[in-house]
Amino acid sequence: MSAGEPAPPVAAAADPPAGPVPPRQTARGSTGMDLTGGPITRTLIIFALPTLASNILQTLSSSVNSIWVGQFLGESALAATANANIIMFLMFATFFGFGMAATVLIGQAIGRGDIAAARRASGGAIGLALLFSLVIALVGWFASDAILHLLETPPEAFALAHDYLRVTFIAIPATMLMVTLMMASRGAGDAVTPLRFMILSVVLDIILNPVLILGLGPFPRLGIAGSALATAVAGTISLAAMLGWFYARDHVLRLRGHELSYLLPDAKELRFIIGRGLPMGAQMLVISGAGLVMVGLVNREGLVTAAAYGATLQLWNYVQMPALAVGAAVSAMAAQNIGAHRWDRVGSITNSGIAINLVMTGALILLLLAFDRAALGLFLGRGSEAVEVARHIQLVATWTFLPFGTTIVIIGTLRANGSVIPPLIIVALSMFPIRLGIYALGYPALGGDAIWWSFPLSSLAALAMAWAVYRRGNWRRTLPGPQPAP
Repeated sequence: MSAGEPAPPVAAAADPPAGPVPPRQTARGSTGMDLTGGPITRTLIIFALPTLASNILQTLSSSVNSIWVGQFLGESALAATANANIIMFLMFATFFGFGMAATVLIGQAIGRGDIAAARRASGGAIGLALLFSLVIALVGWFASDAILHLLETPPEAFALAHDYLRVTFIAIPATMLMVTLMMASRGAGDAVTPLRFMILSVVLDIILNPVLILGLGPFPRLGIAGSALATAVAGTISLAAMLGWFYARDHVLRLRGHELSYLLPDAKELRFIIGRGLPMGAQMLVISGAGLVMVGLVNREGLVTAAAYGATLQLWNYVQMPALAVGAAVSAMAAQNIGAHRWDRVGSITNSGIAINLVMTGALILLLLAFDRAALGLFLGRGSEAVEVARHIQLVATWTFLPFGTTIVIIGTLRANGSVIPPLIIVALSMFPIRLGIYALGYPALGGDAIWWSFPLSSLAALAMAWAVYRRGNWRRTLPGPQPAP
């Protein structure tokens, strides 16, 4: 869909009226934005920028850590972190859907002014995150070796990946709680608070990494385990600071007194969070599973290609950030407008999100391709033979993020009204039968290049399917979750 194309009609017989609903309660102490009024494009940009900055900082921290690992410990260690990080993404993806389902509830509750409902949804998500993360940390600690064997981790990197992965599993509870709080805060229209504590986490992580890797000062030399431990310590400190901030500033989502019981969600909340969260979590699991499959296919091409792919993923993390930030902003903004019964704004929010993403992502792609050799040299060393392999990957596949970003924005709009099954089907089809089919059909003629071509071609297929659902689907009639009391 082009940015200038008129939005599809959103008023139907089953749709709620277009006028705003008076708030039932105002939020004290909230730093959130009102996403239900004012100029759409300007509001969307202002709301998305803190999320984009948070994503940049988080990825910057990961990149700097990869630079430390690559420069101090070598290519085997870098390949080890790439294998371990895809597993961490898989673990977080398992819970992602529940957090996003709660965010839909929070956004719609804030839109209609029901602060108590927003706090119930936030508390339920936090309680689930704590329980889930403790289970994952325990299981992951004992299953690390089996997971790495399934990934066909190169023998040269196996021991390093094992050490890195086990320490990272220990840090999952604090990290998952931090991510859940940030998602909830953005659902309430507050993208600034997550940015503050992402800055704290990143600064601590960047400082602690070389200290613990190399054993500077009184600290022991921990090697690759020191990199994982630095991230864990930084995340735990930031989580404690963010919780303190919530209570000191009387944040709209803080829980006190009887509200602490919201950490155990009631049956109605739990049904919605699980019912909508499972398909959204499954969507992320499909993406994670596809990532694991791709890592396995890349590992078969040898250590040089695996290291090149690890460095390429670091740069792709930056390229995809506008899409993720704008998609999250579109979802939160659309959810609040749906909660406020402002259906007249939802289509324009989607159009603006697509236009913003194309401009920002396109600029990043051009910048990356212009300076790819210098950027890759940060991770691989300028004399590494993996640099040229990585440059080739960039040239073939980086443009995939243009259709990818547009799809993310459309799915964000569908998700804002609880439509979760069509996006799951779209992602599943594009990531497995389509992407792997392209690889299988192309490999005899293209060899390893079939891996890289499968990225953009499968993204175009996903965009075509998402566009068809957005234009013709019944997602506008979906009314999710617990409704406000009369």
